[in-house]
Amino acid sequence: MQWLARLLTRNKGFIVFMLGMLVFRSAVADWNVVPTGSMQPTIRIGDRILVDKAAYDVRLPFTHLSLVHLSDPQRGDIVVLDSSAAGERLVKRVIGVPGDTVALRGNQLYVNGRYASYQPIKVDGIRDDREDPALYAIEAVGTLHHAVRWSLAARGHSSDFGPVTVPAGQYLLLGDNRDNSTDSRYFGFFPRTEITGRATRVVVSLDPGDRHLPRRDRWGVALQ
Repeated sequence: MQWLARLLTRNKGFIVFMLGMLVFRSAVADWNVVPTGSMQPTIRIGDRILVDKAAYDVRLPFTHLSLVHLSDPQRGDIVVLDSSAAGERLVKRVIGVPGDTVALRGNQLYVNGRYASYQPIKVDGIRDDREDPALYAIEAVGTLHHAVRWSLAARGHSSDFGPVTVPAGQYLLLGDNRDNSTDSRYFGFFPRTEITGRATRVVVSLDPGDRHLPRRDRWGVALQ
C-alpha cells in the first residue's frame, strides 16, 4: 500500500484537478457528441453540443438528485435526458409541457387548439441521401419557432399522433427530424426527473461524411 500512497502524493494536484473536472461536468456543464440525425437540421451528425447542467436544477454530482430547483423546461427548449424508457441519453425538443394538449395531423403540429404554420427554407451544409431527399421548414405555433425536417421518401405515410394531454411532472419531446426520431411518439411522456440539462450551442463540429474534417461554420453556433 505504500506505493499507492506515494503515487497519490506525487499526483495529488492532477487527481484534484480531474475530480474537479468530473464534478463540473456532472453538475454544471458538459458536452455531448451527437451520433444521429434525429435533431436535424438544428443539430447535425458530428456536432459536439454544450449542455447547461444547471439550467433547471443544481444537482448532487453524479446523481439525478436535485438540491436546488431553479426552473422548469419551457416549450421549445432542446433538452438532454437520461431516458429509462430508451435506455440511453437522448437529445430532443420540448413540444409539450404539463397541461398542454398536443397532436400531429398529416405532419402538422397542433398545440393547445392552434395548428402550426410552416415556412419552407433552404438548409446549406446537409448532404441528404439520394434515396432520402428532404423538405425543411420553420415550424411556428405559439412560443415554438424552429426548423424541422421531413423525408420526402416518407411522404404519404400516416404520421398522425394524439391528441394527448401532458400530465403533471411529464414532458412531450420530439426530434426536429420528424421522420427519423424515436421520441414521445414511441416512448410516451418523459419524466421531469430524467431531464438533466439544456443544450445551448454547438462547441465544435466534425463532418463524418468528409473524413471528420471540421465544419468551422458550425463552431459556436447557438441552438434555437
